[in-house]
Amino acid sequence: MKGKAPPQAAYVLHRWDWSESSLVLDLFTREHGRVAVVAKGAKRPYSQLRPVLLPFQRLNVHLGRSAEAEVQLLRGADWAGGAPMLSGEALFSGFYLNELLMKLLARQDPHPALFDAYADTLPALAGGNELRAQAALRAFELLLLRSTGLLPDLAHVTLRLEATEPRARYALRAESGLVDAAGAESALSGQAWAALQAALDAGNLGALQAACLAALQTLRPQLRSLLHYHLGSPLLRTREVMRDLQRLIDVPASPP
Repeated sequence: MKGKAPPQAAYVLHRWDWSESSLVLDLFTREHGRVAVVAKGAKRPYSQLRPVLLPFQRLNVHLGRSAEAEVQLLRGADWAGGAPMLSGEALFSGFYLNELLMKLLARQDPHPALFDAYADTLPALAGGNELRAQAALRAFELLLLRSTGLLPDLAHVTLRLEATEPRARYALRAESGLVDAAGAESALSGQAWAALQAALDAGNLGALQAACLAALQTLRPQLRSLLHYHLGSPLLRTREVMRDLQRLIDVPASPP
């Protein structure tokens, strides 16, 4: 008789009502990537799953195949510790990361290093330092683009396959990769791009966040343009909701 399968580390990316008492969840797991699961009875007042299935909290989940194709049955879930609950702008930033993962990652495609980076990014969002939070978001965007094969080598000019010059200026374009910057075009130095690439190659999230922090103002619009190109959408739902909320309360804030 086979023993019970070990639990999988997971985060809840999104949830939908499935019936009066049950939910469908989009989970990001370390072992299997994104998976869809049915949590039967999770909406009932006394369900043990109800207080556990929260976003941005690390879980240990037990899964089993359900009758529906490509959908797992959630047999159990336990809180495994994690970052403090996000609030305010940090909450929108967290949902922004979740939306990127759901749109760019295929189901059943494991990315354990990206999972670990997600887990380590959440505390940076909750830390209360806006600049460091923005740098953490940019670092995660770079890792996600690299993990999905959408990021060119940042240490080389893409079309010429030549190493960048430290003092020269380069721009990141969706259709042509890293190119020589033209005139007053928003751009980073070759040294800055090379520092980002070195941190990516080393798998060093702290170094990558530091490199993003040093180039934050210029890096954000270039990564946003690249993401929008591959998403096929000019505006993510998270950003749209945040902007509507800002108009409602008339409080300026920086979008993710």
